[in-house]
Amino acid sequence: MGIGLTGKTAIVTGGCRGIGKAIVERLANEGAKVYALDYVIPKPEEVFIEDKDIKDLVKCVQVDVTQDGSVNEAVQNVMKDSGRIDILINNAGITRDNLLMRMSEQEWDSVLNTNLKGAFLCTKAVSRIMMNQRSGRIVNIGSVVGVIGNAGQVNYSSSKAGLIGMTKSLAKELGSRNILVNLIAPGYVITPMTRKLTDEQKEYYIKNIPLKRGATPKDIANAVWFFVSDDADYITGQVLHVDGGLAI
Repeated sequence: MGIGLTGKTAIVTGGCRGIGKAIVERLANEGAKVYALDYVIPKPEEVFIEDKDIKDLVKCVQVDVTQDGSVNEAVQNVMKDSGRIDILINNAGITRDNLLMRMSEQEWDSVLNTNLKGAFLCTKAVSRIMMNQRSGRIVNIGSVVGVIGNAGQVNYSSSKAGLIGMTKSLAKELGSRNILVNLIAPGYVITPMTRKLTDEQKEYYIKNIPLKRGATPKDIANAVWFFVSDDADYITGQVLHVDGGLAI
């Protein structure tokens, strides 16, 4: 286990599965105390973190990121338990794919509420804490489709494009308090969410990725680690593609 984040507290939304869980494990492996916020958290009898060296550094907190009251309660509970919040990873996200002419208002609203409004509410809840500390790192997990678009994902693409605008605006707004805000734009990542894609869709992605493979959740977690490490002390408002070259 590393010591790069010893004494730091991190919140990872959508932290109980897929990319979020990989980020939780990566930050805990660097010594951070990590709170995995998710709508569905593991049951007490379930083993969430298998690595005994970091198991005690991770706690799961139930939250609905689309609801202001739920977010504020979760953040307050983290503060009561830890006393500070140094890192926020806005990772919670869902998809409700459909062609525009078939997309329902509910499919649009649910994706925008979770992916974009959720990041807004979580950032707002921790920003005052970070401002008082005069330090903080916020990393938004966007997507390559927020940059290049994707047919059948107008809701998801719009939410991730909105995160880019949010990232750049917050970097300007919070920079004077030494709060850095950046975004990672993954491409095709092999997770339970993308396993729902058809073989034809998966083949299309691999064909158009210069590295000829999908990313692992650890590939994304490693990029997150860079943004929250001391090596990124002078980087803010940036969009980092971790997509194997898909957006070239």
